Amino acid sequence: MSSVSCCASRASFSRLEDFESLAEKRLPSDVWEYYSFPSDGFTLQENKRAFQRYRLLPRVLRDVSTVDTAATVLGSRLDMPVAISPTAHHSLAHPDGEKATAKGAASANTAFVVSSLANYSMEDIAQAAPQGVRGFHLIPQKDPGRTTELLRRAEGAGYTAIWLTVDHHGRPASLMESAEGVRLPNLSFGDAPMEFRSSEFNAYMRDNLKKPVTWDDVVWLRKNTQLKIVLKGILSAEDAKEAVKVGVDGICVSNHGGRQLDGVPATIDALPDIIRAVDGKADVYVDGGVRSGTDVLKALALGARCVFVGRPVLWGLACNGAEGVQQVLQLLKEQLKLAMAQAGCSRVSDIKPSLIVHESYYLHGCHCPGS
Repeated sequence: MSSVSCCASRASFSRLEDFESLAEKRLPSDVWEYYSFPSDGFTLQENKRAFQRYRLLPRVLRDVSTVDTAATVLGSRLDMPVAISPTAHHSLAHPDGEKATAKGAASANTAFVVSSLANYSMEDIAQAAPQGVRGFHLIPQKDPGRTTELLRRAEGAGYTAIWLTVDHHGRPASLMESAEGVRLPNLSFGDAPMEFRSSEFNAYMRDNLKKPVTWDDVVWLRKNTQLKIVLKGILSAEDAKEAVKVGVDGICVSNHGGRQLDGVPATIDALPDIIRAVDGKADVYVDGGVRSGTDVLKALALGARCVFVGRPVLWGLACNGAEGVQQVLQLLKEQLKLAMAQAGCSRVSDIKPSLIVHESYYLHGCHCPGS
């Protein structure tokens, strides 16, 4: 696919939906459908609707002449508590794929979690933006030696954390039928092919993924790497408590953008229970449905340390490569900064649970912030 340049000035993009609209026009229909799936799913739509059910209670007469959005995530200082979730096949959106995404993230001084299903190797991605903060999204292999190899490669390439998706339940990732010659260098071991047709890819994933992935695998992972470990896909307080017991460093409250089990809770609704269950013993992040800086502010008020975005980054990548990714992130930062000022917060640490209530507060007189 050829590189795409945005036909409108940066000033024209006042909402993430502006990037979405242009990306839909520029991308081939099958690529757009792949990135958007399931476009009509309940969970995908609920992720976005749920943010609207929370109300902000701004504090006034505070000095917000300067607003600092900086945050520390897993020991790395970022310019904002917004980072990039792992998503697959960035080269479908732009020829430079994940290398461009890494450059955009580094330019915005925030973190990028690289998928095992990236179209460039984790080493090439690191080299493209050596100053960037990166995590690696691990897909455990049936052969533990291959999983160990991925861990050593991530450690050697300067990645700071291993992300493990826990909600795929052994289901192989899919790829659109028209895809040919998709490069997956992070899943190439020995004689395994560097390029896959769609049918080959699906067969490879079916035959080589470890399934099921269990808590024993998390314990194994903790013993076999010194990198930070984040579990992505936890929605229940019980699982959050178990994650703390096995020593993970972070939990990302996620429903995989609605791509797995449709009908699960919106992530912002699940977040407060997870925060209470973790009780400060690990970082808690959230992704799913974030479309504005106000959404970010609400998630932070409910207790998230950082908010992750997936599809909006792909829209920016499709529009304008690395610059488009940076523009998406910068827009979110600017919106968050304005929302913080309007809410009376001059720094991220000022964002407290008292800043937010659920709409039921006004319907039923519930006085529990975020409840």
